Amino acid sequence: MKVAIIMGSKSDYPVLEKTEKVLADFGVEFETRIMSAHRTPAAAHEFAEKAEENGFEVIIAAAGKAAHLAGVLASKTPLPIIGIPVKSSTLDGLDSLLSTVQMPKGVPVATVAIDGAENAALLAIQMMSLKYPELREKMKAYKVKMEEEIMAIDAEFQNR
Repeated sequence: MKVAIIMGSKSDYPVLEKTEKVLADFGVEFETRIMSAHRTPAAAHEFAEKAEENGFEVIIAAAGKAAHLAGVLASKTPLPIIGIPVKSSTLDGLDSLLSTVQMPKGVPVATVAIDGAENAALLAIQMMSLKYPELREKMKAYKVKMEEEIMAIDAEFQNR
C-alpha cells in the first residue's frame, strides 16, 4: 500500500507534513514529490502515467493559487486523486478550492477542505481499506479513539 503525495511548490510542505504524519501513523508507505502543473508539466504527466506501474494506489495532490495539479494528474492516470487546495494567496485559498473542485466530466478529483491535509490522508486510507482489511480495522480504531477523546474533553468541560 503506497500513496504519492505531490505538491506544486515547496511552500506547500508545511501543510503536507500533516498528510505524511497520518499516513505514517497508519503504517502506509508514501513518497513525497514536488511537481508543478505549470512549471514542470512533462514531469507531472510522466509521473501520473507511470504511477500505477510504480506501485502507487492513490495520489494526493496539493497546490495553491491556480491549483491545476490534481486535475492534470487525474487526466493522466486511472488512480484515484485527492486534491488539497492550499491557502496561498490573497483569496484565502478560495481560488485554490475552486480550481481543484471544478473538474470537467471524465476527470474526477476528490477534494478536501482548504489545507485539509489530515483528511486527505484519511480519505486515501479509507479508499485503500477496500483492498486492505487491516487498514479498515485501524480506521475503525481511529474513529473510536477520536470519539473517546472528544467525550473526555466534554466531561472535563462539564466539570469546570
